[in-house]
Amino acid sequence: MQEPSIFTRIIRGELPSHKIHEDAVAFAFLNIYNTVPGYVLVVPKKQVAYVEDLTAEEFQALMASVKKVVDRISEVFGKDYRVALKVAGFNIPHVHVHVVPCKSLADFHAEDDYSKEPDHAALSDMAKKLAF
Repeated sequence: MQEPSIFTRIIRGELPSHKIHEDAVAFAFLNIYNTVPGYVLVVPKKQVAYVEDLTAEEFQALMASVKKVVDRISEVFGKDYRVALKVAGFNIPHVHVHVVPCKSLADFHAEDDYSKEPDHAALSDMAKKLAF
């Protein structure tokens, strides 16, 4: 049996998160270590390591959730931002779609900063703005 990923533990409520959205298939929450405000991760509730291992139906449902998050970020951040997507999955064996509000390519390429504690007050405020 596969060990639960950090994302599975977040979905189960075993670890805290700043949730933006949840539906039957996906869970969306703020990336607490990224330096770009409003950076959201959308994960399928079913733990799958590789995006290509999702069924067509699972992939479509996940992307439908991603589209809702994209629309919400666009609504909150406005037209000065683009909303960028990436699916990499190198660090955590659980499919996750990065949804990033960007003013520049630097925002898109911003690295997670694990050297400092997340600002949970700011994250909570952002989650309230983005939640739907």
